[in-house]
Amino acid sequence: MNMRMKSRLFLALTGAFLLAVGFGNAQEANPLEGKWDLTIEKDGKELPSWLEITHSGTNTLVGRFVYAFGSARPIAEVKMKNDVFSFVIPKQWEPEGTDMTFTGSLDEDGLKGTMIYTDGQPYSWTAVRAPKLEYIEKSKWGKSENLFNGKNLDGWKAMGKNQWIVEDGILSSPKSGANLVSNSKYKDFKLHAEFKVPPGSNSGIYLRGRYEVQITDDKGSDPSSVLFGGIYGFLTPNEMAANDASEWQEYDITLVGRRVTIIANGKTIINDQNIPGITGGALDSKEGEPGAFLIQGDHGPIKFRKFEVTPRVE
Repeated sequence: MNMRMKSRLFLALTGAFLLAVGFGNAQEANPLEGKWDLTIEKDGKELPSWLEITHSGTNTLVGRFVYAFGSARPIAEVKMKNDVFSFVIPKQWEPEGTDMTFTGSLDEDGLKGTMIYTDGQPYSWTAVRAPKLEYIEKSKWGKSENLFNGKNLDGWKAMGKNQWIVEDGILSSPKSGANLVSNSKYKDFKLHAEFKVPPGSNSGIYLRGRYEVQITDDKGSDPSSVLFGGIYGFLTPNEMAANDASEWQEYDITLVGRRVTIIANGKTIINDQNIPGITGGALDSKEGEPGAFLIQGDHGPIKFRKFEVTPRVE
């Protein structure tokens, strides 16, 4: 081997070594890193929330946070001091006041800490690491179930004073009021839903009661994670597939593990994408458990004429 070739080989090996060392340092895991399912104790209620902490470069921790309502919010920096971490969340839909401040620490296999709300009041929270939900590539499907029978609200319950009615085979929420929750719970499933969203209205379907698929009057808008067909605050459709508000529309949704596919009005708008975590307004943050369907009724009028579920079977 001549000197020129030896020189080139030395430079290549040196570069590879430095790249490997740098990459290793950049990826060195901090025990805080990962996705966490939070529960905040506030005014006698348990508020489901979610936190993700990741590396940015060699020394900085960043993340995302979902409160009990609203969309996922970026965390510019998760600061560490001794064994305590902290981050600040600017107001989104919260009442006027200060930004929310979170402090926490490791607690055996989980996290625990304190939230200072916009009114300055402290509330405690705990978190467990979000589970890895198994994806079954060749799923087997059971018998389809019509969760709406076309006659009444059997199989559903309102979360508060009920404004939902059934007329002429149509399930309607004529005005903003209570959300509707199914009695049945599911793990993995296919859902076929037919609905009509009035002009300017806003609703949604929560898969397992935790992941909201938006139903909004958005024909002609650019696709967004907070508009028609989006997984709220997380997944953006590849196109806007909404029809006119005067028309009946359809969702065909498949959820296996964390992977979701959404076909809206015959168009595949989200294809086999992972849902990172729960969205605002979730029933709970227990991602490893089966969950109910929730139909949002607290944002505006909505109508359904079909709600058919096909569960995955082992």
